[in-house]
Amino acid sequence: MRMTAPHSLPLIALALALVPQAAAAQDSQASGEATQTQSRSDMDDDFHNRANSQYDIVVTAGQSIENLDLLAGTSVVEGLELQRNLDGQVGEILESLPGVSGTGFSPGASRPILRGFSGERVRVLTDGLGSLDVSNTSDDHAVSIDPLTAERIEVLRGPAVLLYGSQAIGGAVNVIDKRIPRNVPDEPVHIDALASYDTVNDEYRIGGSATAPLGGGFVFHVDASHLDAGDVEVPGYALTDALRADLLADAEVEDGEGEFEEADELRERANQSGIVPNTFVETTSVNAGLGFFANGSNFGFGGGYYETLYGVPENPSGGHHHEEEDGAGGGAEEEEEGVSIGLKQYRADFRGDLDLGSGFLDRLQTRVGYSDYTHTEFEGSEVGTVFDVTGFEGRAEFVQSPMGNLRGSFGGQFYIRDFSAIGEEAFVAPNETEQFGFFTLQELSFGNLQVEGAGRFETTSASSAPLGVDRRFNIFSGALGLSYDLGGLRIGVNGSRVGRAPAGEELFADGPHVATGQYEVGDVDLAIERAWGVEGFVRGNLGPASVNLTVFQSWFDDYIYLNNDGSFVDEEGDPVPAGDEEAIPLFTYLQQDARYFGVEAQISVPLVETDTFAVIGEASAEYVEAELDDGSPVPRIPPLGLEGALTVRTGPFDLRGEVQHFGKQDDVPAFESATDAFTFVNASLAWRPVRGNSNVTLLAKVDNIFDVEGRRATSFTRDYVPLPGRNFSLSARLSF
Repeated sequence: MRMTAPHSLPLIALALALVPQAAAAQDSQASGEATQTQSRSDMDDDFHNRANSQYDIVVTAGQSIENLDLLAGTSVVEGLELQRNLDGQVGEILESLPGVSGTGFSPGASRPILRGFSGERVRVLTDGLGSLDVSNTSDDHAVSIDPLTAERIEVLRGPAVLLYGSQAIGGAVNVIDKRIPRNVPDEPVHIDALASYDTVNDEYRIGGSATAPLGGGFVFHVDASHLDAGDVEVPGYALTDALRADLLADAEVEDGEGEFEEADELRERANQSGIVPNTFVETTSVNAGLGFFANGSNFGFGGGYYETLYGVPENPSGGHHHEEEDGAGGGAEEEEEGVSIGLKQYRADFRGDLDLGSGFLDRLQTRVGYSDYTHTEFEGSEVGTVFDVTGFEGRAEFVQSPMGNLRGSFGGQFYIRDFSAIGEEAFVAPNETEQFGFFTLQELSFGNLQVEGAGRFETTSASSAPLGVDRRFNIFSGALGLSYDLGGLRIGVNGSRVGRAPAGEELFADGPHVATGQYEVGDVDLAIERAWGVEGFVRGNLGPASVNLTVFQSWFDDYIYLNNDGSFVDEEGDPVPAGDEEAIPLFTYLQQDARYFGVEAQISVPLVETDTFAVIGEASAEYVEAELDDGSPVPRIPPLGLEGALTVRTGPFDLRGEVQHFGKQDDVPAFESATDAFTFVNASLAWRPVRGNSNVTLLAKVDNIFDVEGRRATSFTRDYVPLPGRNFSLSARLSF
């Protein structure tokens, strides 16, 4: 389904009205931004200045929040750290950051989880705009962003993310790519390239980009990448002991009934080991862009194509069963087929940054994105369900010139999504979402004391013509923060009141979802989800150490969650017994109050430091507790996480060892399985063979050295998709 002219034409006119007429930052400005940005990979190089530079973080999702202390929970991953954690899905790359996990549905689909929040509570952005896909609606849906061509990835937590919409109630992840050039290269052509190989799934990745000045202020960019991976290897059995026991017991029953073939199939599933079938991934992306630079301003256009095909591992404990006609007998014969998902996205983007001179307003920054997205769920070679999504998003932001002790920005944003699902198992009715928002973020400084405030008004319409439903929501959200500089160590507290309108899938779902093996039922009467939040933080230098500690709590009214009450239905939604061969677990969107509490901590200490040799110790911890008003735990919450690392740097070599511990998660709701504790040990060696720079970095790495079995508590598929086993990888990154 496409957006109709009545929707698109006024908004196109609005976007064109906001387009700056001249272009963005001068080269010196761009290089200045690069030196201010604080990344996790800088930890080894710049541990003395790390905390102070965090006060000056540049988050390119929008210059409005540049240098504002509401960004107490911001992390930036780039350079060597990005290369070390490279993966085809954003959620896996960020897994080692405090407070960040991944949904881990399969190797082809893993979305970020921030502070225990996922789905509709975390926005995944491309250069400040939404990914314009359906990854937020279900864990089996991949994020349509290729990290292989990313320049860096920014993680935003805390009240400042109000600027990016109510769907960022738990935070935002912003992937910065280079499809629209940001500056004019000094050389005739600038080349970046990256290649890697992993043994655990026979995966290879290759990507490259070229950026060239064309003269007259114009700059052209093109990039492409490809990833190909087979089924992932795992230690031991693919299934948990409990699930294996259930299948083996079912096999005994089938034997007793004389169904020997069915019994053998059940035993084969139970005893599957060493590999998880149907976890292959193949991804390709191509992007190009043109920028124009003049007089401290810039604008640019970019276009891209993203395509991926990945397997969806079968849930052997139940779910969807595909039936086909038996041509010989004319009857129905059950034939279970592997499910896979193929998605394609065509995307166009505009970015503008207009210098407004020396008055009250310093700059006008605009971003507009358009996406044509198709997502197909295959049952074997047959098309099951097709999701078509047309998305259109834009924002305009006025950055104020500093006036005494006041600085900040204000602006507006719109988002339109036209969603349709086609097929016998289209479990969500066609629907449209329209959202308009106005926001501001301001800071007042009084010496060492800073006061920050953020506000947002948002109006959202979610409608489904086939169902005859049209819901409208008006939401005010705000945040207030105080911070004080103790001379190298900063303490602060942020408070917020935020709201989120229910998404179309939460309102209009009603049917079997073949990829997840669930029958999902929404509620058209869902109310606005609201939350009070408070967080306190300490960050900066404590002697030679760099520290960052955040404690947060949120109190939700009408928290929306997907509940499993142990019921089973058939494909028509009629109740059936659990043992019925057509039984599908029933999941229903419900609301009740909820409470979240969490702690994130990180410390970096230079243990040894000379001109040619350094040893840096790092440690981090994360903990989240989430409970519904009736006393039951919120589903799929990450357990206690601890990490320690030691980096030895000498000359062109970096040797790093890591220990990651994930605690037992047995505080789970009914019908959700617990996960055991596990510990991974990883090591890597980076070599920069070109003396005096890091234009070429070669990396050898081994993850999960002791081949330990681990299962992620946040994953729907944890009972039959363990984390990968021992993995050796090699990668090379070049920039010249």
